[in-house]
Amino acid sequence: MTQPKSSNFAWQNRELVAKWKSALDIIDTKGQAVFTELFDYVEPQPGSLNGAIISIKDLFQVQGYKTQAGSVFINQQLAKQDAAAVALLRAAGASFLGHTNMTELAYSGLGLNPHYGTPDNPINAGRITGGSTSGGAASVALGVADATLGTDTGGSLRIPAAFCGLTGFKPSQQTVSREGCLPLSDELDSVGPIAKTVEECELLWHVLSGAPSVDSAKSTDSSQLKLVVPSNFGMNDLDALVEDGFEEKLACLEAAGVVVERRFIEALEAYKTLPVWQFSSFESQAFYSQNYDLETADIDPRVASRIARAKTINAEDFQRTQAARQAFIKRMAEEEPNTVFLLPTVAVVAPKLTDLAQDSEYDRLNLLCLRNTSLANVLNGCSISVPFRFQQEPMGLMLTAGNGKDQVLLSLAKQVEAILQG
Repeated sequence: MTQPKSSNFAWQNRELVAKWKSALDIIDTKGQAVFTELFDYVEPQPGSLNGAIISIKDLFQVQGYKTQAGSVFINQQLAKQDAAAVALLRAAGASFLGHTNMTELAYSGLGLNPHYGTPDNPINAGRITGGSTSGGAASVALGVADATLGTDTGGSLRIPAAFCGLTGFKPSQQTVSREGCLPLSDELDSVGPIAKTVEECELLWHVLSGAPSVDSAKSTDSSQLKLVVPSNFGMNDLDALVEDGFEEKLACLEAAGVVVERRFIEALEAYKTLPVWQFSSFESQAFYSQNYDLETADIDPRVASRIARAKTINAEDFQRTQAARQAFIKRMAEEEPNTVFLLPTVAVVAPKLTDLAQDSEYDRLNLLCLRNTSLANVLNGCSISVPFRFQQEPMGLMLTAGNGKDQVLLSLAKQVEAILQG
């Protein structure tokens, strides 16, 4: 595979004020429920992101504004300083449009919010955007933002990217600071971008992580990596369109000379026994109950019920789950050190909002949407969803690698992107 040539970014040399005003007009007409609050225009600093308009998930502190996590019960105190990730983007020249709507407390892969409304999917009216970074993905798909800053605990960057025809990158957790960002799970949360292209996500990750733009062959050499479609995970219960679309794109990759293995991954059998739900439930309950009475707070009932599951386990139960996770991470590092897993990002196409009226269907689809993406979080790895369309339906092809392989994964993803677009 050949490396695609670098391109100019859409925000370079633009009339920023005119673009900003146009964005506000689009939000007025098409952007209902996309933002929880809009920010005032501030003249940007020079840098690689000068001219870029970025939306910020309502988990990150932005100086002078409140941080609500898509809720109405959290204290509305104004932030005295930017979150670490926000500060890095600002120093690189980014302009911030507003705080984006989200699943309350980031606790779902579907993106519904009863307090601020649920964003409509900009490229599929009547469908959900996915979550929890729902407003962020909608802002990029609408064209009002070049990228969004979000979080990913079980797929919250990659699911909405797949549903909205965008690229979502979950970096290795330690590469981007979470300081000044409200948590869902300290163990699983990662901070990263959604943008239109892999190259844009790569640039944003370089800014957010402080990683230098790397030209060395070693950092981008993907020849040692093995692309594997696991036969025992992530490929069952797929929508027919997703299954057919994924197989078509695999055929495109193989026709371009990419070697794709299909095999049974023994370690994934152990993964399936992990009670992954405990991380978000136990840790969010521990964090928010420090300052709020969660029994009486006005919280989305579908979120409150998930937090309440923490009461069914104790600290020793959770410690056992943490230990089992670490054993899984170690085993995968030993048995699959150079494996990049190829999977459909999401098992289903974007559901209609009306499909989620009943709690039982909401729960079923939420688990199905999170299934494939959550692997990277539990693995403590890095993962990217690369967009494609099949029969006009937006989908994502997801590449997931081990911890610290971010740069080589991004380089590989750029090559895959070029083939999918061809």
